[in-house]
Amino acid sequence: MGDKIRIGLVFGGKSVEHEISLQSAKNIFDALDKEKYQAVLIGIDKEGKWLLGKPLPAETGSKAGNQLPIPNLAENRMALVPGDSQGLLQISGAPSLKEVDVVFPVLHGPYGEDGSVQGLLKLAGIPFVGPSILGSAVSMDKDFTKRLLRDAGIKVADFLVYGKHQMKSIRFQEVTASLGLPFFVKPANLGSSVGISKVRSESEMHAALEKAFAFDRKILIERAIKGREIECGILGNENPSASILGEVLPKADFYSYEAKYIDENGAALELPARLSEEKSAEMRGLALRVFDILACEGMARVDFFLTEAGEVLVNEVNTIPGFTRNSMYPKLWEMSGVPYPKLIDRLVELALERHALEKDLKTSYQ
Repeated sequence: MGDKIRIGLVFGGKSVEHEISLQSAKNIFDALDKEKYQAVLIGIDKEGKWLLGKPLPAETGSKAGNQLPIPNLAENRMALVPGDSQGLLQISGAPSLKEVDVVFPVLHGPYGEDGSVQGLLKLAGIPFVGPSILGSAVSMDKDFTKRLLRDAGIKVADFLVYGKHQMKSIRFQEVTASLGLPFFVKPANLGSSVGISKVRSESEMHAALEKAFAFDRKILIERAIKGREIECGILGNENPSASILGEVLPKADFYSYEAKYIDENGAALELPARLSEEKSAEMRGLALRVFDILACEGMARVDFFLTEAGEVLVNEVNTIPGFTRNSMYPKLWEMSGVPYPKLIDRLVELALERHALEKDLKTSYQ
């Protein structure tokens, strides 16, 4: 076949979700059609340095474990150069690197899923998978996500927002008067259930606040919703599609970090979720509406609560959902008729389509 598409897998990052990113990147690398793509591995270490990875065999095999390695040699330092003609530059060792055709930012959490890397890639003129700056930023921040959805008439759990400077003024009686018991305390800008606590007493609240503020300067305190946890994958740009629905059945109080990524028995995934055709159509339509309201593109996973009374509330939106072996997003699309390799193909196509449309926009008044 002709020239391969050079796809830059950017993974790791300055985030507590760093290790999850390594797992997602490994799965994506293994799923790439090596006859169609040439993978350029770009690891970001926990200090934020961009490092060019060594080429890996087409099949990494079980010996490589379930993560892509982060390079650790100084001569592998990388930089992004603004402009369509250069793209990537290796600032140590070999002087330059042929530009990539598209980047897949396999980054979860801050400094990757929040619009920061998307802005950098946009300045560099490099097409990239997933939502752009705005959709990434507003979906990452649970406060803004909920405000935008609430203003659009979409139901979300009642919540309160506090900055770190307000920590000493948070009163248990005021929180419970507004939200009742139990309630959740969570960082505003993290995923994977990191920093989240379920609170049932005043003493538990103080520990939960300390925990959440260790990860973010802004937190949410949110009413606990008793209901089923339903998830939907979205794929597309202007005319996106919704996957089948899946249900998370956590074995503990809630779907924790450990249940998602460490304990293989921490939760069960039911695919498809047991729902009536009418309720399924309602929730898939709502997921598409959420995707549009939050200015998402390419992909996202929309998470819902479904109460015993049949009320649907949006929990959160993930714009770079997990791609690990236990992750819901690729499983949803596989059950919807889009196997993992084809899902990667479609995400790359969407990135290139959007980039082409943006290049057609005028950049001068005349």
